[in-house]
Amino acid sequence: MENTKVAAFAAIDEKAPLITDVADKIWSFAELSLQEVQSAALYEQVLEAEGFRVEKGICNIPTAFAASYGSGKPHIGILAEYDALSGLSQKGGCFKHIEAVSGGSGHGCGHNLLGAGALAAAIGVKSYLKSTGKCGTVTLYGCPGEEGGAAKAFMARDGLWYDLDAALTWHPEDTNEVVTGSSNSCIQVQYTFSGVASHASESPQRGRSALDAVELMNLGVQFLREHMDEKSRIHYAITDTGGRSPNVVQSKASVLYMVRSNHVVDTVALQARVDKIAEGAALMTETTYERKFIDALADTVSNHTLETVLYQNFEELGVPQYDWDEAAFANELFETYESSDFPCGIGAKFDAAIAKQVREEQKRRNHAMNDFLVPLYQGEAFVPGSTDVGDVSWECPTAQIHVAAFPNGCPGHSWQIVSCSATSIGHKAAIHAGKVLCGSVIDLLEDASLLKKAKAEYTLATEGGYVCPTPKDAVPTVAD
Repeated sequence: MENTKVAAFAAIDEKAPLITDVADKIWSFAELSLQEVQSAALYEQVLEAEGFRVEKGICNIPTAFAASYGSGKPHIGILAEYDALSGLSQKGGCFKHIEAVSGGSGHGCGHNLLGAGALAAAIGVKSYLKSTGKCGTVTLYGCPGEEGGAAKAFMARDGLWYDLDAALTWHPEDTNEVVTGSSNSCIQVQYTFSGVASHASESPQRGRSALDAVELMNLGVQFLREHMDEKSRIHYAITDTGGRSPNVVQSKASVLYMVRSNHVVDTVALQARVDKIAEGAALMTETTYERKFIDALADTVSNHTLETVLYQNFEELGVPQYDWDEAAFANELFETYESSDFPCGIGAKFDAAIAKQVREEQKRRNHAMNDFLVPLYQGEAFVPGSTDVGDVSWECPTAQIHVAAFPNGCPGHSWQIVSCSATSIGHKAAIHAGKVLCGSVIDLLEDASLLKKAKAEYTLATEGGYVCPTPKDAVPTVAD
């Protein structure tokens, strides 16, 4: 390993107490999407103290920020998230489901670790730039609202990511791997129907039911499902049924829709069909409706050049290791959910040889943590979830990794993840992710040919152009 990387990793280790303290404080704040006031302020305070130039409220999003160090090109971005999920309050380091705050929120996706790991990477790259005098800029982007709000997509709508030569990030998972393949794009819209209230028995003819409109819309979408692409999905939740009195014709009712398809251009087209069904439901019930755009995400564009750089650094650094207490905790937590013997990682789902190797590794271990690196896979892959990292990948070469931060098969958005995200297991994942990202950024700064190759690959993959699913007049918001 080059001395420059060793020194940068040493800088991360030196700041490890600060990094884990930030992770724990963000965990305790547990702020929901676009409400991360304390979390953003903490990052801004820490980054300013560490010598970064901090711009607050970027792209007119109050809890977003950009913290930069260095000057000139190349300009590499590192993406941080820090929002929590509602209804997932949980005591940390506990293998029983015990709420910390009744009805409170929790980091069921490990974003307290994600942001801290990104911070670690930025600190390491800053050390490298300062010690070497190398030309280049690293910017840590604070990206709120990933769980509902999609700040990165609004930033993409404003063209922010075109300024970067590359963007890197990571996500806590049960697996150590480099991410590849595409994901689903996604659009969320809330429809609020308005009708006329009336006595349901004495004068039903005077009523115009908003709830009827919601139900007819749902029925119309049900028939649409037969005529969608096989990778498309439409989900919904009735957010307001109009009251609890059956003898009153409901004058207000709302439904939240999430439309997904693999490619963003197809999602935009499918969303237009759902809009027509809403219009039809209003016509049938003689109601009116308000359409409220919530957020939209594009599919991810893979960049094999950046993925290879990340894998080489991951392979060089190895994976997090666990002591007896951590292994025992992981085993206890593992027993609290229904697990599967399916091999972990994206590559195992699409490559039989990788699946076999992963199975052997999983059988070898004597605890529930996946303490091995999944082999690099760069074939066709599709993950049905959605992420606003996709919008970044349409504007600059982008890649990400997963680092094991909780036991094998741990369900996403669960109290188990909240619990584990406040332990030394989670801390190790954040520090390790920071080092992998830091080492990869150093390689990109040292070797101009890597960024040139990544850019050429990106240009070819996005030659059709970015179809931005976020309207020009939309503002970041969450559903009512």
